[in-house]
Amino acid sequence: MHVDLATPDPHALDAILSDLASWQQDGLPVQLHPGDLGWHWRFGPAALAKALRVWTVRGTVVAVGFLDQASLIRMGVTPSAAQDEDLAQALVDDLEDPTRGVLMGDKVIVEARFGVALRSLLHQRGWVNDEPWTPLVHDLQEPVEVPDLRVEIVGHDRVADRVAVQRAAFDRSTFTADLWAVMSQSPAYRQAHCLVGYDGQDNAVAAATVWSAGEGRPGLLEPMGVHRDHRGHGYGTAITLAAASTLQDMGASSATVATPTSNGGAVATYASAGFHRMPAVTDFAFAR
Repeated sequence: MHVDLATPDPHALDAILSDLASWQQDGLPVQLHPGDLGWHWRFGPAALAKALRVWTVRGTVVAVGFLDQASLIRMGVTPSAAQDEDLAQALVDDLEDPTRGVLMGDKVIVEARFGVALRSLLHQRGWVNDEPWTPLVHDLQEPVEVPDLRVEIVGHDRVADRVAVQRAAFDRSTFTADLWAVMSQSPAYRQAHCLVGYDGQDNAVAAATVWSAGEGRPGLLEPMGVHRDHRGHGYGTAITLAAASTLQDMGASSATVATPTSNGGAVATYASAGFHRMPAVTDFAFAR
């Protein structure tokens, strides 16, 4: 098997999103989702394309890597090649070789939650467990509890509230209205919504973005946050319920999310909104 590796052209992003969407299946581990790329699209298509690595076999995309950082790549693998040892060999060779332009630095980290052959080979080659993450899944075949919170879908009239909550929920956030405008024009956002929750005094207290991968497939909740001035009132659970309900209305079969296992508050919030906690999975780390 000859496996080609490339950094895609921005014009190829729509097709890559479609491939990733087709790989989302219930019952499989929570892996790279088109929503992950959609959220990064706020920096523009050129920046997203530069952060991607795409592996193909005879022109067919079989794996996608998203560089969250220069030393961290998040992997998505087509289910049809999950047990392909030749593909796993090619992927690991590229991940370990700094001349291939995939991962840089003395210590590199790979998020590879899916792909039996890939995960097995990483272990065999001396990659060790890194930070554990907890995936959570909400089955959307049954009605979702209605949250006790007024929640609005964000249009241009509510962007300021969406931005304000994001920046107040995450200390290092650089989110702006201009970045939202870029993201909202992306192909990924055609199947996405930003949500803002309001308390009884009309304060914007919580926000989330939901991403569909198409009808009958798992959707993604990324990100979710509560304004630092309004924590401790159950708004995180409420906006998470609203997010799950919105994905259900969009035809998603389930809602998925993953959070660091060390973030016990986030895990508890998702669990309180009906998400089922799956066994923790670790990233893989390799010291060159």
